[in-house]
Amino acid sequence: MATVVQLSKSRKSPGRKANIEYRKREYLLSDEVDRMVKSARSHGRHGHRDSALVLLAFRHALRISELVNLTWDQIDLSNGTIHVHRFKNGIPSVHPLRGVELRALRRLKRDYPDTQFVFVTERNGPMTPDAARKVIVRAGKLAELEFPIHPHMLRHATGYYLASKGYDTRAIQAYMGHRNIQNTVRYTELSPNRFKGFWQD
Repeated sequence: MATVVQLSKSRKSPGRKANIEYRKREYLLSDEVDRMVKSARSHGRHGHRDSALVLLAFRHALRISELVNLTWDQIDLSNGTIHVHRFKNGIPSVHPLRGVELRALRRLKRDYPDTQFVFVTERNGPMTPDAARKVIVRAGKLAELEFPIHPHMLRHATGYYLASKGYDTRAIQAYMGHRNIQNTVRYTELSPNRFKGFWQD
């Protein structure tokens, strides 16, 4: 049975500024995520692993704890699906895997054989939450984004992307594993489609 990697509680520094002082938005745009994926891939010996980590975090709205606890028995490469086990009392679901994800996962399977975890260290142990967090933060820096990022911005990016494409709020809720639809509504509230057609120039 897979060992669950506990997510360490973040300690807020007494002198830390509000998030708005660091960045003007708490989500990433899809092209910014693409830059992170490409930048991570070209950096270091574990570039492919790191780029796959960023890609899957975005495509499936995975939290850090869900990433580091992802195991191969949750993934069906033959049928192209991933069983997403949600933490924080979220609702689990099965997502389709697209070609780019399948290719990334198949290579990961070849590069890191004989391990039950998808994202591992050099010694085939499960990646820690802190290590995964550093991978994502470094990818943001390598992509030369204009503001510092934190891992949860990838999950927010998923919600914003799906909402901006006009997908049904209930479908987005199920995809992201939200029990309360109010957690999903914040993404549809940010969608530019809400105001489409306001001006007819």
